[in-house]
Amino acid sequence: MTKHVIYYIFAVCVSMGLLLLMIVMADSVPNAGGQPHAEHPGMVIGADGAARLAHIGSLAFVFNSLLLTLVVGLCVLGVSERHRSQKFLAGMGGSWLFMLVIWWMMFSTHQEFLLTGETDYFMGFPVPTAWQMYGTWLGAVPLIVMYSYGFRTFIYTCEDEAEFNALLEQAARNSQQN
Repeated sequence: MTKHVIYYIFAVCVSMGLLLLMIVMADSVPNAGGQPHAEHPGMVIGADGAARLAHIGSLAFVFNSLLLTLVVGLCVLGVSERHRSQKFLAGMGGSWLFMLVIWWMMFSTHQEFLLTGETDYFMGFPVPTAWQMYGTWLGAVPLIVMYSYGFRTFIYTCEDEAEFNALLEQAARNSQQN
């Protein structure tokens, strides 16, 4: 399965391109860019956010889900095939699911706000904004932890370092002979 990661990445990229085309070709919503403010010239006030996202909201959700899939796929691609163990793939899968849950919370709380016009506050921000503010960084934590603690296991093992040092010694001997 992991030998064909590049093909999965290609399929994700093609899918993202098709989604972008669908978004660009979607019918525009009246006043989607906002309306002039009645009292303050030069200021634009937003229109109906739910109407703006009615046509493209689900496409945008799928697009960002694919983007998160692409991030994890590229992380997997960056690890040598011989180090893509079940433990590594489970960590990547868990990271991907964690990011998707955070993305779902960002999207669903924003949609709920657009429909009801009401929201709670969390750490100084409306809940949808708080998910954006804090969730974006929180979603990357598992990947950072895997990279930091798994560096010697998955990225640059002791065997890799020994092979590299042997290559350096060989290169030094070759340059001394010339």
